[in-house]
Amino acid sequence: MDHQSPKLRCSVGVTAYNEEANIGRLLAALLDQHLHEVEVAEIIVVASGCTDNTVPIVESYTLKDPRIKLLVQPKREGKTAAVNIFLADAQENICVLESGDTLPDENAVEHLVRMFHDPTVGMTGAHKMPVNTPDHLIGLFTHLRLRLEHQLCLEIPRLGEMIAFRKVFDRIPPDVAMDEAFVEALLIQRGMQVRYAPDAVVYNTGPETIHDFVTQRRRNHAGHLYLKAKYGYAVSSIRNTRVARIALKEIWGALQLIWTLFLLAVLEGWSRVLGWYDFAVKKDRHVVWDMAWSQKADVEAERQITRRGDDTRPAALARKS
Repeated sequence: MDHQSPKLRCSVGVTAYNEEANIGRLLAALLDQHLHEVEVAEIIVVASGCTDNTVPIVESYTLKDPRIKLLVQPKREGKTAAVNIFLADAQENICVLESGDTLPDENAVEHLVRMFHDPTVGMTGAHKMPVNTPDHLIGLFTHLRLRLEHQLCLEIPRLGEMIAFRKVFDRIPPDVAMDEAFVEALLIQRGMQVRYAPDAVVYNTGPETIHDFVTQRRRNHAGHLYLKAKYGYAVSSIRNTRVARIALKEIWGALQLIWTLFLLAVLEGWSRVLGWYDFAVKKDRHVVWDMAWSQKADVEAERQITRRGDDTRPAALARKS
């Protein structure tokens, strides 16, 4: 970017419902963003029907930084209604929208918004990373699903949790449940590009039980089907053939890993049998080692080859000799 170019100013909106456990950390993370080409002009929190300490926590942050503004919605009317309240109050042409149960990486806003230097870009989306432990079944499901979604987004963006967009509309229809998908559809219909920002990482906690997992996926799929039926827009994740292809690629990778682990186990087992034979039968203590000559390659050359990812290993070994 030209150092004389003005920074891209944005309004950040946070929708929150009973987020006392996370809202303070979220606001602190937004205030601590590493920004170079971007400027956060305001942070608007829409608290919808909160019955916990979300509102008092946000109020305490409004005293710390004048950019933070709290808008209280007395009754919870759904995320779309909260987003419309944010849109009505936002002052900047570029808006960043984030859910109150997420946490942005320190460079997330920069990576999302700086793409708008390109005037053809209408919307960008962050890379969702789960904080669930993969040690239990549902946590593993969440990790696998978001990994597949990441691969899908690299081909065709399907954005959510944290997005940025040009404010070229005043509101979202109240019957739309999937607000991010509707914004995506609207901007594409207006001839603008939708881009995925894989370096803009946003962390969130996925469902922890089978019931919650099914509830979330059921709700999302119903919302996407409604969007397709009424507005004629199909998000990338609803295109089954594309999703199946990416899933099959992941399955093939898993099968290769299983086969590799099997071969490793066979080689390790055979090596241990031979080692036992040397010790128990041949009485060979291997004081003077039989050299594994393939380990004697130039380590630095091998490291550079691995870093470059090229295929110059024979030449590198020839230089050593």
